[in-house]
Amino acid sequence: MLNIVILAAGKGSRMHSSTPKVLHRLAGEPLLGHVIRIAQQLIDQHSGTIRVVTGFGSNQVDPYVESLGLEAVYQPEQLGTGHALQIALEQQSPEHQTLVLYGDVPLVRLADLQTLLKAGSKSLAVLTAEVSDPSGYGRIIRDEKDSIVAIVEHQDATEQQRGISEINSGIYAAPTALFNELLPHLANKNSQGEYYLTDCVQLSVSAGHLVAGVTGSDTSVKGVNDLIQLAELNRIVQAERREALMRSGVSLIDPSTVIINGPIINIASDTVVEPQVSLNSPIIIGHNVTIGFGSHLTDVKIGDNTVIKPYTVVESANIGSRAQVGPFARLRPGTTLAAATHVGNFCETKNAWVGEGSKVNHLAYIGDATIGRDANIGAGTITCNYDGASKNKTTIGNDVFIGSNTSLVAPVTLEDGVTTGAGSVITMDVEAGKLALSRSKQISVEGYQRPKKSKD
Repeated sequence: MLNIVILAAGKGSRMHSSTPKVLHRLAGEPLLGHVIRIAQQLIDQHSGTIRVVTGFGSNQVDPYVESLGLEAVYQPEQLGTGHALQIALEQQSPEHQTLVLYGDVPLVRLADLQTLLKAGSKSLAVLTAEVSDPSGYGRIIRDEKDSIVAIVEHQDATEQQRGISEINSGIYAAPTALFNELLPHLANKNSQGEYYLTDCVQLSVSAGHLVAGVTGSDTSVKGVNDLIQLAELNRIVQAERREALMRSGVSLIDPSTVIINGPIINIASDTVVEPQVSLNSPIIIGHNVTIGFGSHLTDVKIGDNTVIKPYTVVESANIGSRAQVGPFARLRPGTTLAAATHVGNFCETKNAWVGEGSKVNHLAYIGDATIGRDANIGAGTITCNYDGASKNKTTIGNDVFIGSNTSLVAPVTLEDGVTTGAGSVITMDVEAGKLALSRSKQISVEGYQRPKKSKD
């Protein structure tokens, strides 16, 4: 069994933000979310619990943690990482193993943690890394036998110690009973007046326990202290996700301009993603799809052989196979397009079903509507779905032809085969096969003089 404790109580003052640091977004997801996802993978393998220690901004962090079905443990005073772990381990079984993670170290690798857990099965194990710039990190102190004997925080390190390139990730694994033995002996005799979890290393050595050092990847130990570091980690994540897509058979025309946010991005082979595209999880895209230049997709499912033309915005929608959408179209939440549908330039849909083979090609608004098969919705058509108090539904049958600039005042039903004349305002249901017109009679006025501007 495994106790995973994620420390997320810090203020993050260098972020210069009212948002708690762990809720700042990395590739579309809170920093803390990345850590929780990795933790959950370990729990799936080992079983156990995940507890998140919160403090600053707990009114924001706790709801997020609880929305994921996890327990938030409040640290009323931020007295350091050692104090936070002590609070988190209360009422936890000493027979289990404990893994300590950090809410602002989001890219830790699963393989590194698995190795760390093996090393920390009977003693304290520390995840370390060799970095080119160790500024801000605790330094690993080793003896002449290359054993870890201490970790010194950057602000407490001597000039000689600051020259050490091996750093502490803040990530530890040990039997819970060992942590319970060490934590009460932590002291706060340092410049911050805090109880450092890092001091467990020296305490463990003094008690005659081995301290294992597991060297992880450079990426595993990268933390976020400011917005500059956050941007750097975002570049890493984006590059990794783009590479993964391309290796799976997805063509990114200009990879550096494609933004991929969130963990659920499934795109089949032979799909082409043009420059300046934003893909926001969850995204499921079939084979041989084209996502046009400048499009923005969020929570979208797209079938095979569909073309999304440039500058299209799609949110919480399902698009069938062989469809065409855009350019400059907007599909709002609740939109479903069946196979072989067309939604064209400057069209907007919301909570709408568009049946197979139907076309909404130009300058139309289709909201709270159902459209059957093989219908043609003329340019400028509007479903007038809002009466000032509530939304009402428009139902359009199969093989319906809606003339240009028609207003359909909901609630209204047009049965199969109906035709409406251009410029009509349809306020009543129309029976199958009928032509519906609602125009005033055209007149021509002889002798009309158009007003002219005065030359004065």
